[in-house]
Amino acid sequence: MQLIPVLFSLALLSAGKPALPTTPPERVSVQWASRVVGVSSEKKGETNGEQYRASQVLGTPSKGPQLGETPCAWAPASADGVNDEWVQVAFAKPQHVRQVVIIENINPGAITQVLLIDEKGTEHSVYQSRGAARSETALRIFPTDYSFASQELKVVLNGAAIPGPNQIDAIGISEETTPVPIGINVSPDTPKDIQKENLGTAINSPGQEVAPVISPDGKTLYFTRNFNKANLGAYDHQDVWYSNYNATARSWGEAVNIGPPINTTGDNAISGMAPDGRTAYLINVYQPDGTLSFGISRSVLTKAGWSQPVECKIANNYNLHDKNQLEFCVSPDNRVIILAVQRKDTQGNRDLYAAFRQPDGTWAEPVTLGRVVNSADFESSPFLAADNRTLYFTSGGHPGYGNGDIFVTRRLDDTWTNWSEPENLGAAINTPEWDGYFTIPASGDYAYLSSRAGSMGEDDIFRLKLYPGIKPDPVAIISGVVLDAQSKKPITSEVISSVPGEEKETAKVDYNPETGEYKFIVPTKKSYVIKAIKEGYFPTTETLDLSREKRFRDIRKNLYLTKIEAGKKITMREVLFQQSQYTLLPGADTELDYMVEMLNKYPTMELLIEGHTDNQGDWEPNMKLSEDRVRAVKEYLTGKGVAESRLQTKAWGPSKPVASNESEEKRKMNRRVEFTILKL
Repeated sequence: MQLIPVLFSLALLSAGKPALPTTPPERVSVQWASRVVGVSSEKKGETNGEQYRASQVLGTPSKGPQLGETPCAWAPASADGVNDEWVQVAFAKPQHVRQVVIIENINPGAITQVLLIDEKGTEHSVYQSRGAARSETALRIFPTDYSFASQELKVVLNGAAIPGPNQIDAIGISEETTPVPIGINVSPDTPKDIQKENLGTAINSPGQEVAPVISPDGKTLYFTRNFNKANLGAYDHQDVWYSNYNATARSWGEAVNIGPPINTTGDNAISGMAPDGRTAYLINVYQPDGTLSFGISRSVLTKAGWSQPVECKIANNYNLHDKNQLEFCVSPDNRVIILAVQRKDTQGNRDLYAAFRQPDGTWAEPVTLGRVVNSADFESSPFLAADNRTLYFTSGGHPGYGNGDIFVTRRLDDTWTNWSEPENLGAAINTPEWDGYFTIPASGDYAYLSSRAGSMGEDDIFRLKLYPGIKPDPVAIISGVVLDAQSKKPITSEVISSVPGEEKETAKVDYNPETGEYKFIVPTKKSYVIKAIKEGYFPTTETLDLSREKRFRDIRKNLYLTKIEAGKKITMREVLFQQSQYTLLPGADTELDYMVEMLNKYPTMELLIEGHTDNQGDWEPNMKLSEDRVRAVKEYLTGKGVAESRLQTKAWGPSKPVASNESEEKRKMNRRVEFTILKL
């Protein structure tokens, strides 16, 4: 099976079509159908999905106000049938109905009768017709008798009344007479003057350029090129190309074929990039014989070039639909893969799923993102922003402007199944054709995407300046090198970030001296503890206070590790106390537990614990405070089973500052606990 990231047949919608309305700011109270009571027949769609079924009338409109057939609406088994077809639905609660709205998304006008059913089961006809073609999708009915409460409604249609297929997208009721607005859910902050900039001939060609992936630092753009004689395979096989940004010229350099081993004679594509900018996630599994098979691989950029791609094994990912396509992205912490794939539990074409990384490096069986995001039509080209919660994707199953629009949704909790209602990015970004492959660097300033409208031939890559309504939350890129404190040479280590007081890690990377640095991404508006861990060394920690940061930050922070040997001293900066007290603050136990582990590992080790304060206040109280604090640390260690004879203490008060006491930041450096190895 030939597996490539995109093979869409893009048909231009009819020219001159009037602009579709967006959802207006005013809101009308409306109940959309929440349960199917019964149905006469259903058209068959995918074997295991919910395409065309009566369940598709539930909830808000999936197609309207745009006209056209969709698998996200109920369709009777036969078009143009002479017999009446019907669907009966229920609503969450009974109400006195002053307005009924029914969305017919194709050939509207086939509805012949609408019945409200009161709480006793009596049917009340509120609409009758022989069938009359309409130009709008919405049939609005304003009952003259609303003295009774209804919780169910029945819609009857006759396929012979209006030739061609007939569908019902949604059914709603309201106690208000103000017309229920039917529009596209676009952020009210969307500007009208968005300009999409074609990246020009350095990147785009008369062939096809799709699936851009921007490196987190925004300096390298990877993309997939098709219909190009310079590709390694046939003219119509896809290769990965890349371009580097020239900051001086403020332009992208001439695109270069990335070459083997990433590019082969088959179809190749990069779909994700780790925060380090050196770990690429690729479409397909690279087999030893040079062939490709369905799945995902990973390649790492070394001094010798890109490594041979290695499979990312996903549990039960291959129990899939026969005609499958695969698109995906990787979360900025490398712990989650979001897949656009058709599985046997998919609602229709492709749905979005999350696969979680396991301790052994494999990935768990994918879990659906749920019905708020997924529809009975396709969901594709996911991209999870650097904030790890803002997801962009293309869908044909939510109200839009074309054959596939880009939407944004935000993760509401850690289940990965609870998402905000998707918002369409608007008519300035979405066109009547297929649009997708949204990708954003960590800075969150520009977005890159694929589109055919305004291209040089096939699909091209464009960029646009992001506006606040669709921007992800601000983040910081934290990078640096891990050095031996004495030799100042880089050493291999593990680097972890966490939020003080929270048990889980926010990021974890293995630092390799060959890459020159560690790098990870964290959201701002929080404080973080950065820790480097290496066997045979004291762990070292640094605190980064980003709690007041509301913009993107690029922070360089080198970490120094001290060898565990007699005479060496280490400062534990996270062993903190309440102001002017000797009560340990939350988070200090993590640091002290490392010391307990080390003392257990080296049973003959003896330590000197030294306490220091800043110079605020009188001398004697500060001396007493430092004595109390080192005693508190000693009691913590002995409470964990460390023999008291292995620990000595010394209180220095403010007498040995390591920084001036002119500012609070510098005074923090003086309020410290130090450990010196007396014996190993």
